[in-house]
Amino acid sequence: MTTAFSSDGAQAIQRTLGTLATAGSTGVEALDEVYRIEETCTFILQNELHKVALQFSDDLLVDSAAVAAKLEKSTGAKMYILGDTSYGSCCVDEVAAEHVGAEGIIHYGRACLSPSRRLPVMHVFGRKAVDLERCAESFREHYPDTQSHVIILYDVVYSFIMGSLQHILESEYANVVMSQISTDGTQCYSPRQTDKPHEVAQAETNPNQTDAQFVRKFGRQFALREGSSLEDYRIFYIGQEGVTLTNFMMTFNQCSFYTFDPETRAGRQESVNINKALMKRYYLIERAKDSKVVGILVGTLGVADYLSIIDHLKDLIKKAGKKSYVFVMGKLNVPKLANFLEIDIYVLVACPENSFLDCSEFYRPVVTPFEMEVACNKNREWTGEYVTSFRDLLPGACSHVEFPNPGADGDDTDVSLITGALRSSYWNNSESQDNLPSSSLVQRNPTLTVAQTNPAASFLASRSWQGLEQKLGETPVTKAVEGRRGIAIAYEEEGNS
Repeated sequence: MTTAFSSDGAQAIQRTLGTLATAGSTGVEALDEVYRIEETCTFILQNELHKVALQFSDDLLVDSAAVAAKLEKSTGAKMYILGDTSYGSCCVDEVAAEHVGAEGIIHYGRACLSPSRRLPVMHVFGRKAVDLERCAESFREHYPDTQSHVIILYDVVYSFIMGSLQHILESEYANVVMSQISTDGTQCYSPRQTDKPHEVAQAETNPNQTDAQFVRKFGRQFALREGSSLEDYRIFYIGQEGVTLTNFMMTFNQCSFYTFDPETRAGRQESVNINKALMKRYYLIERAKDSKVVGILVGTLGVADYLSIIDHLKDLIKKAGKKSYVFVMGKLNVPKLANFLEIDIYVLVACPENSFLDCSEFYRPVVTPFEMEVACNKNREWTGEYVTSFRDLLPGACSHVEFPNPGADGDDTDVSLITGALRSSYWNNSESQDNLPSSSLVQRNPTLTVAQTNPAASFLASRSWQGLEQKLGETPVTKAVEGRRGIAIAYEEEGNS
């Protein structure tokens, strides 16, 4: 029996599915070079690791068994292949590694290079094919002036060509700055490049180089010329369009970008309207200002200081007069977040490459920690500067902004740019009542007692259906009767009709 609302499943069984093209496995002769087997063995032996987790991205899993076998044979250590990740594949999955008692992690493929703290980590990016001469030619076509100030950035899978590209360009362009991979943290390692970029080597050997001229962002570092600033440079990016490029463009939004795609061998001027993207993010900030109940989504359990930023957000949201709830639910999707209707907006704590979540399909907006801080912290103003790494917001970091002074308690009123209604901008610097000793006396404030109710409880009270009610003593007692047999699609008493 089939109806408009059900079927017997025959259509799903008979449906023809297309197969996705997958990359072929790496040849045995190239395995050692692509996956840096010798350097990996050195890393394992030097750290005396007996159990090692090998984390592969989906496109590299085809080589995982061969790589694990080579490493086990060379080191005698036990290898565990992590085929799936708790969150994004660009992050080191320390949680999955700890499930098998691993003492270290080898991360293969693309990486966001977010620092980890629990286990020793080594990054092996692999090597994707690049036409080096075509890349240099594309650079010359877009920058005919040999005195141009250009910073070269790249996806990590193309980091191995930087020494050769520098050798080609340095004789023609005197003001080109080559970036270098820089993993943050004492337990993070990456394969050493054969040729260290000229600008980085100069910055390391020049004692007069100031920290203001040395830039570190998203696992890359580069040094600017003395007397120049980032606004004086243009950026040449090697890689495909994606979250890595978006991160760079949002962070360095004062610079123009030109990209070279090694897969298509084509270069182009990036014409994405950064101002339009920033205005979209500002709209989400206005939504955050209008919100009363905030959900903090934990999008990583491996990036260093993720617990610190969660505590920072909880304190920030509470002082702004809002209510917060913390959610840990693995990979996010629309049905998961749709279960919590009382939440007005979510803030996602994740690595920089996973922070920009397309929330057009979600029932509630999803913002970054920086956007939530702009909405709640009166001392942080919207200037167009954008911070994608939540670690930069913590005390002592480069983009940290202190909370308002203790004497700044009070209620400010402004107008919502979305609804047009008056909006109360509340800030409370007083010590939480929960932190006071049980013997302390707290003066009752009749105004706040009425006005500051629990937002979630108020939402539940406003719903027409609030769940099943027991109604003890009001329901007559009846004998149990036999119920229906079968499944919902076809009960036995319904027959074949």
